[in-house]
Amino acid sequence: MNTSFFAMIHRMRYINRWGLMRNTELENIQEHSHDVSVIAHLLALLRKSKFAEGRICPDPAFVAMLALYHDLPEIMTGDMPKPLKYHNVPMESTYKAIEREACEVLLGMLPEDLAGEYRRFLLPDTGDAEVREALVLVKAADCFSAYVKCLDEQKVGNREFDRARVEIGERLEAFNLPEVDWFRENALPAYAKSLDEIEFDFDFKQPDCAGNAI
Repeated sequence: MNTSFFAMIHRMRYINRWGLMRNTELENIQEHSHDVSVIAHLLALLRKSKFAEGRICPDPAFVAMLALYHDLPEIMTGDMPKPLKYHNVPMESTYKAIEREACEVLLGMLPEDLAGEYRRFLLPDTGDAEVREALVLVKAADCFSAYVKCLDEQKVGNREFDRARVEIGERLEAFNLPEVDWFRENALPAYAKSLDEIEFDFDFKQPDCAGNAI
């Protein structure tokens, strides 16, 4: 069976985010999904290694995969602005139903055996407590990615994202999770720095004629 599923994933690069806002640099959902996956994976690792006591610890690899595919329906629906998406309960419910249908269409592009494997990432079982915890970490990572976008725009003087940064910062505080607090305190500040301000030790040595470092 031929499949178009992966060709559709490739088209994530054509769906831009922040459609109602003036951007100095466009961000597509493929780039965003990578950022969310990296951060969500770290949040899961932090919970497992530092903050596990008395808590459900989802598999970091599973969390990363959920994050990688969390915006996949937008290949078909586009990125709907949040003020419209969450305007009221009926609107939100309708959009969620459309997203679910989009996921079913995408899964239908896969052979049956592979569709079963990908279903747990595109349509995760929210009746499972571990899955619910994983989705919370993905949501937190999603907020961090949006917050970083605000920082990037503010660094070049774009005030369009000032209010968004404040609102997203409040949402991050509201998670009240130690792994989220760890990222805010230890990783997030570097995103606001220029390359010259980021401290790193890179001792580059030129090779000699024999290929040895000198």
